[in-house]
Amino acid sequence: MADDHDNNWRPPDRDMAGMDAVLTEQRNPRSTGLDTMSVMEIVDLINSEDRTVADAVGRERERIAEAIVLVVERFRRGGRLIYVGAGTSGRLGVLDASECPPTFGTDPEMVQGLIAGGYDALIRAQEGAEDEADAGPSDLAEREPTAADVVMGIATSGVTPYVHEALAAAREIGAGTIFLSCSPVDPGEVAADVIITPLVGPEVVTGSTRMKAGTATKLVLNTITTASMVLLGKTYENLMVDLMATCDKLRDRSCRILVETLGVGYEEAADLMSEAGGSVKVALVMGKAGVGREEAERRLEESDGFVRRALGEA
Repeated sequence: MADDHDNNWRPPDRDMAGMDAVLTEQRNPRSTGLDTMSVMEIVDLINSEDRTVADAVGRERERIAEAIVLVVERFRRGGRLIYVGAGTSGRLGVLDASECPPTFGTDPEMVQGLIAGGYDALIRAQEGAEDEADAGPSDLAEREPTAADVVMGIATSGVTPYVHEALAAAREIGAGTIFLSCSPVDPGEVAADVIITPLVGPEVVTGSTRMKAGTATKLVLNTITTASMVLLGKTYENLMVDLMATCDKLRDRSCRILVETLGVGYEEAADLMSEAGGSVKVALVMGKAGVGREEAERRLEESDGFVRRALGEA
């Protein structure tokens, strides 16, 4: 029976020979009987495969650390981190970028995400956009990248033209470059300073990189931005003291941070937050050092925003 797929089919535009050798396109021998399994067998199989992802990411720990060092160095120069991806990879980049401002109080420009196909591709798949090689550099150019920035290309298959061309354009202007793939990569063929390849193996559903590869991608991106923000003084102990208290949940969290660290009651914490102009960092220094808002802000300014330094603890 005919359906809409008949109207969309056309032969590949480029030579796809060798795609069957791409790790994310290979069949998983453990799931070849997937369509005969019971519900519990499917759940257990997917869970078993997912358990391998963290180990694959862990094997890339040195490359991930290199990426963090590069990102922090560029942040300190006033640069930005710009993710570039297509499909799931692009959506995860946009997701990670969008979560940095509320979590760490960053300017929305500091971490950005580019996805092939633009905004519409965030909510409806536009798989053909990844083949538009010229669009990668063009979309990146709209962000006006400089040598102070880091551009991180995400292509779990390792072959996305949109991503590779954007990375090449970033490299030409001297920007730092990172490439993330879940397939083996020839370093000589990728324009990147750091190459991260968590090899999670074939997916339960062949080629469905929204699964293990997507999970690995999220783990890597979370690690890079979280560690970078910690190294920039965005936390005190393991508390997000630069959070933007833009909703009741986060306003409550702000108060609870002060209750936890200062040993005060909830109402006193709320009053202190008000005195501090809504800044957890300022309130912390005020409470711990017994100083007013102006002095707390001065100490934080002199310590580059690190609470420990402002308190003389480090």
